[in-house]
Amino acid sequence: MSVTEIALLMREGILQVFMLCAPVLGGALVIGLVIAIFQATTSIQESTLTFLPKLVTILLVLAVLGGFMFTELSAYTVRLFSKIGAM
Repeated sequence: MSVTEIALLMREGILQVFMLCAPVLGGALVIGLVIAIFQATTSIQESTLTFLPKLVTILLVLAVLGGFMFTELSAYTVRLFSKIGAM
């Protein structure tokens, strides 16, 4: 196995992680930003106010995109294990 093949495997793995984490983190980021703007405009400085909306958003994103995420992860795992025989 050459260095190029190892680099391609690592690159594919990192891209897979980014693709699976981006929707969840993006949703939490958007909700956190909206609530931070709401807190700044209303002068409510409660730190626990952001926890529940972020949690609900993360659960909704996982409920909506969970099937897609599982399919992508299982396809990546199958591709990875199929390359073991060629190594």
